[in-house]
This record gives sequence, structure tokens and C-alpha cells, in this order.
Amino acid sequence: MKKNLWVKIILILLLTIACGYISAGFSVFGKKFNLSLGLDLSGGSHLVFEADTSRLSSEDKSQALKSLKNVIEKRVNLFGLSEPNVVNSNFEGKDRIIVELPGINDPKEATRLIGQTAQLTFVEVEEIPSDDGETPSVALVPLGITGADLKSSKVIFDQNSGKPSVSFEVLSGGQKKFEEATKRLIGKRMVILLDQTVVTDAVVQDVLTVGGQISGNFTVDEANEMSDLLNSGALPVPVKLIEEKTIGATLGADSVSKSVRAGIVGLVMVSLFMILIYGKYGLVADIALIIFGVITLALYKIIPVTLTLPGIAGFLLSVGMAVDSNILIFERLKEEIKTRPFSSALEVSFGRAWDSIRDANVATFVTAFILANPLDWSFLHISGPVRGFAITLALGIAISLFTGIVVSRNLLRLFVKK
Repeated sequence: MKKNLWVKIILILLLTIACGYISAGFSVFGKKFNLSLGLDLSGGSHLVFEADTSRLSSEDKSQALKSLKNVIEKRVNLFGLSEPNVVNSNFEGKDRIIVELPGINDPKEATRLIGQTAQLTFVEVEEIPSDDGETPSVALVPLGITGADLKSSKVIFDQNSGKPSVSFEVLSGGQKKFEEATKRLIGKRMVILLDQTVVTDAVVQDVLTVGGQISGNFTVDEANEMSDLLNSGALPVPVKLIEEKTIGATLGADSVSKSVRAGIVGLVMVSLFMILIYGKYGLVADIALIIFGVITLALYKIIPVTLTLPGIAGFLLSVGMAVDSNILIFERLKEEIKTRPFSSALEVSFGRAWDSIRDANVATFVTAFILANPLDWSFLHISGPVRGFAITLALGIAISLFTGIVVSRNLLRLFVKK
């Protein structure tokens, strides 16, 4: 029994040291883990886009808004913006997409790229003869091939001109259409439009099946931008920017400072309460509470969890609940030591208090699940800050179960004999 106890104590000690190493900001295997701060703490941009869904049925609108959110998320991630938050919203009958970009204080470029429809269209140039013998007019006839038929694209450099171009591949379902169109247009002009702007006007030289190349007087940045837009897909409905707000990092720094101060005060008060009420038992609970904080901070960095002010509130709430299981156990222990030896009373107290501890924490987990709404149920409110609160709360409860049951129990077995 004593050998197993020491094994558990050593494992707890090693876990605490490892988590403390990460929490302190040291590199692990060449990788340094940092806290990921949300928009309200690190500063950044808050953008609100309004989607034009007036021409869609209710069923089509729901699917279009879901696709719109997915495309915008893909674009934001594609352009390297960190920890974005993209949510659907409805206000006074208007469908909106709210985009939060932590750390981005100059959102003009991101706004332009997010809002582009990026609709690629292949058209045939058809000449219409003039009755008076003047220069014939032209008409652009769609070939039925769009960006939806593209599989992927990338930037290459033209072998002849050395200029950057965009090479694209066609999906298997669109290859037949592409082959038939290029076969019919050999020697004729085929124009590629991006959002109704001509990007390539060329004469088809060969029959193409699996892909082709968009050439023009592009800079490298323009070619990369076009490739990114094609890879991220077309917006299913038009959007327009109706609100743009920049949050300075100064507000975030002040909020972090006050939150840290509140956290320290809370930890000190909880620790003093446990020692004053439960004496040496409370001291053991305080050691477990410190281990709780070290493990929690390390997991925030490893996962990573994007910390917002509501997220910090979830952590502070879980601090109080981290000793809740110890209080239930110690109160039970007071009763058990009246009728049996301490070692036996300790084990019985943990066993009999478990039902209450389990039920209380399951209820909190259910609440956190509802607040996080991972299944995106439409009848529940969805927002990044609320989800942040729910995630930090749920994570804190899970860790507190470990420290309150496993850590405290083994520390009591080791240090408290009577």
C-alpha cells in the first residue's frame, strides 16, 4: 500500500513539474507554448457583415448562411489571422455574420478579402457581325463552368514570360464539361472572369481536361490573392460591411491586470478559508489548489484555449469549485472519525462523498455543454465569449475533480496520519 502511495505521489509531482515548466513559458522540445488571448484582451477588429438573402427561400437561406460562415472561416484562416471568431446572427430580420479578429488592428485588407464574392466564370467570346460593316460587337456566353468546378489552385511562374500565373485543377465532375468546351473553342477566344472582371482573355490552343492556367500581368501578391480566393470558394450570397470596430490593446491590458488581481485575491481568500476552517486538512487542500492552477494554465497553453474576459470569469468560478469537493469530504470526515480510526475514516469519507461530488459536477458539466452549444443548435444563443466561459468552466471542473479526489486524497494519506 505504501509503495503504491509513493508511486502516485511521484507521478503527481512529475505532472506538476511538467505543467509548471510549460506554465512558466519555457520551451518544450523546441516549442514554446503561449497563452492565446481573445479580442477583448489582445485588441483587434470586430466586423459585422450583412448577407443579402432576400431572394432565397427559408430552406435555401439556412443552408446559404451555413455555407457563408464556412467560407468566411476558411478565408480568415487562409490569410493567417489568429484565433478568429465567426458567428451567424439575426437582428431585426437581417441576417448577419459577425467576425472577430484578435490581434488585427488594421482590418482593411482582411475586410476586402472576406467580402469578395470570388465567383470565377468561364465564358466564350462570340462576335456579332455589324450590319453597317463597322467593327463587330462581342457577346460573352457562359460555358457553364464556374469556380465551383475547381478542385484547387496554386501560383506558378509562366515558362515563357517568367511572370506569376495561377494554375488550377478541375474536379472530376467538371472535367467533361471543360474538355468539351476547350475542344469546341480551339482557335477561338475564351475569357475567364473573376467577379465580372476579366483576368484572362486567351485563344484556346489545345484540348484541356484536368486543368489549366490563368495568365495575365499579375504581381506575385495578386497571383497569391487570386489563388487563395479560388481555394477558399465563392461566397454563396452577397455581403456588405455594415459595422467595423477596432478595440485597442490598452483596454485588454487593463482588463488582464484587473482579472489577475481579482484571481490572486480570490485564491488567497479561498486558501485562508480552508486553513481557518479545516486546519491541516485545509492546508493539504490548498496545495492541491496550487497544483490545480498550474495544470489549468498549462492546458490553456497546450490546447490552446483562447482566453477572453468571460473565459477568465469561468476560471475564477472553477477556483472556488476546485475546493468544493474537499469541503464535502472534510465535512464527512468529521463525522467518520468519531466512530473509526483516521485511516479508515479517510477512505470511507472519500467514498461516501463521491455521490454528491459527482452529481454536483455533472450538473455543472451539463450547464457548460448548453452554454458552449457545440452542436450549434439554433434555439440556443451562440457567441464566442459565452463559449469561452463554458469551455474554461468545464475544463476547470474536470481538473478540479482530479486535484480534489486524486491529489488531495494521496496527500492526506501521506502527510496526515491522525
